[in-house]
Amino acid sequence: MQEEDKVFLNRIKDLANISYTQNRYSFSNFLSVDEQALIDTIRSEIKHVDYEFFGGSECVERQVLRFGSVESLGYEEDYPITILCIEPLIEKFSDDLSHRDYLGSIMNLGIKRNVIGDIVIKGKKAYVFCLNEIADYIISEITRIKHTSVKITKVFSDIPDLKKELEDFDILVSSPRFDAIVAAICKLSRGKTIELFREKKVLHNNRICENNSMLLKPDSTFSIRGYGKFVYIGEGGKTRKDRVYVHLKRYV
Repeated sequence: MQEEDKVFLNRIKDLANISYTQNRYSFSNFLSVDEQALIDTIRSEIKHVDYEFFGGSECVERQVLRFGSVESLGYEEDYPITILCIEPLIEKFSDDLSHRDYLGSIMNLGIKRNVIGDIVIKGKKAYVFCLNEIADYIISEITRIKHTSVKITKVFSDIPDLKKELEDFDILVSSPRFDAIVAAICKLSRGKTIELFREKKVLHNNRICENNSMLLKPDSTFSIRGYGKFVYIGEGGKTRKDRVYVHLKRYV
């Protein structure tokens, strides 16, 4: 393990101990998918504290880690996340802005990447997930992105644009094992599929899964880095050659 990874994990352990010893919630900054996977390697060392991840919406990848729970502390505390909506002042004169354009404008303010979560673009609008502490600064400082004059507002209600839709689809596999399902989804050979598991790129119910031979339970979720997130529904019938139909849903 690299030294910077050890330093990162020590900070996470410190947050766990703060919550445990001081009987209060503690929060990380936004964590990348790789950082979340790294935390999964120290489950046994932080299991004395309740914890969970949340990024502000079900559709986002970058997440904040919260130590503490209602059950253990007796009260609730929201995640320190604000959602900002950035939209053009005059839509017909606006540029087609990319993720890089939005993130670049924010980073140019001297803001660190780990206080910014996902940036979700829907048409001419962008939804920026950030820590509460930085929200007002972004609103006050950004009035233009590239050649487009923009307005930024805080979002306090559910956002229909951010609702994840599930798409039904079926695959045909030789076996209902997890690796066979992943291979069929990704259209990879068995060897390449095993590499995904070894490289910790497969998550089952938000945890790294290296058990490629496991059988999934109905309604369990899994994600494959670079290929998306899925829900396992169950097995269907078999073909004459004993191949198995598997019913899935895909987040789109």
